Amino acid sequence: MNAAELRNKSAEELDAALSDLRKEQFNLRMQKGTGQLSRPSEMNRVRKAIARIKTVMNEKRAGEAK
Repeated sequence: MNAAELRNKSAEELDAALSDLRKEQFNLRMQKGTGQLSRPSEMNRVRKAIARIKTVMNEKRAGEAK
């Protein structure tokens, strides 16, 4: 999901997506800890997606403050 798609979502949808990604990140960390992680690149993908969502959320908050 790219930033342009995220900007079209509401704050509630962004919160839900962030929550889902954090759960996925937790599960990937547990897999890594037990040695069952088959695709280490998934960790980077999830981490960057979380950062993207948080950036869009901060942009929306800054836009509302103006």
